[in-house]
Amino acid sequence: MEAHLELGCEATFTCAPYQLKHRPRLGDQIAWAESNAIVFANSVLGARTSRYGDFLDLAAAITGRVPYAGLHVTENRAARLVLAAPSLRDSSRRDACFAALGFLLGLKAGATVAAITGLPADTTEDELKSLGAAAASSGSVALFHAVGITPEASTLDAALQGGEPEQTIIVSEADLVAIHRKWNDARSGEPLAAISLGTPHFSIDEFRRLAKLFDSHKGPLQCDFYVNTSRFVLWQIEEEGLAQRLASRGVQIVVDTCTYITPVMKQINGLVMTNSGKWAHYAPANIGVTVAFGSMSECVRSAFEGRVCIDELAG
Repeated sequence: MEAHLELGCEATFTCAPYQLKHRPRLGDQIAWAESNAIVFANSVLGARTSRYGDFLDLAAAITGRVPYAGLHVTENRAARLVLAAPSLRDSSRRDACFAALGFLLGLKAGATVAAITGLPADTTEDELKSLGAAAASSGSVALFHAVGITPEASTLDAALQGGEPEQTIIVSEADLVAIHRKWNDARSGEPLAAISLGTPHFSIDEFRRLAKLFDSHKGPLQCDFYVNTSRFVLWQIEEEGLAQRLASRGVQIVVDTCTYITPVMKQINGLVMTNSGKWAHYAPANIGVTVAFGSMSECVRSAFEGRVCIDELAG
């Protein structure tokens, strides 16, 4: 950390640098290394970065240059795979469904650029963040186009750059249910050790939604509850009073890292529940936990009941 600061780096320490005030814009050439940040920058912002490993990004910062190759080149950004999504507009578990769709995308696409059709017109950046993070975890996805939503995909033809797809995959609701069950090593009603949200780091909008969910529940939490975020977002939710409200209800806010990387959680013997596809994918091997996967709403309800409450596992 000190060495980077001496070079002139800014101390942001977040896996979601696209939430910072000065984020890249459409067409900007950048060099990012974190997998979910890469796919978000390319897909949602329309900036251009290839997948850079540690120190290659630092070399790019020092020289101010990157190779004119990969996703820096317009032709290489054309979709070659089409993924037709089921309707998610009215799902009560939308955040979990977007994560599951991303996981499926990664499995099917690998490193191939895909165009996704059928996503709701009101799809949020946080939902695209969840989708991209899961896709970069299960595969090597660095760019996807959400037709009618992301900046380089006003139409399917625009996403394909006038070409024909090599493959079209139609995704059913049953396919997403299968992914949910794949991530779950839990049965409905099993006791919980902890909840972990915010991988990638929680946004301000996610904190606001979480606070509303907490407002609908009375009494104390029945297990530990962690939320990962950046110092930049923490400053803002402190100004709004959200950090204090959630802390008073027992929420532990983890800054500058995530709970699947660093030994932060007090209790990992037992089930840990999350709504993050990335966390569900990496945590079992990284810190040896058993994972329950559900929506944010289901995570909050489960925390107050102290047991797994996931609608799709009921019965």
